[in-house]
Amino acid sequence: MSSDKPGGRTTGLVFSPWNLLLLIPFIVLFTPIYNRETPALFGMPFFYWFQFTLILVGVLCTITVYRMTRKAPVRPAPGVPADVDRLDEGSAG
Repeated sequence: MSSDKPGGRTTGLVFSPWNLLLLIPFIVLFTPIYNRETPALFGMPFFYWFQFTLILVGVLCTITVYRMTRKAPVRPAPGVPADVDRLDEGSAG
């Protein structure tokens, strides 16, 4: 489902290789990776500062994916009829 409305807004699911960056924040779900106390950073155990770091990495991944995919053009598949939104454009007047 996509829309060719003025302004370039799209709706529906659109795959982009950039979306794979959104898998990186899921590292936080694998607790055994960081379930330890050392090395400490400024007196804070590894368990805590690594989670804070992963939050920042997750935010950066989300921002990167958003900026790289927000203006990606979406072309409808050939032979697909226009959807209702496109057919209604200009009919109100």
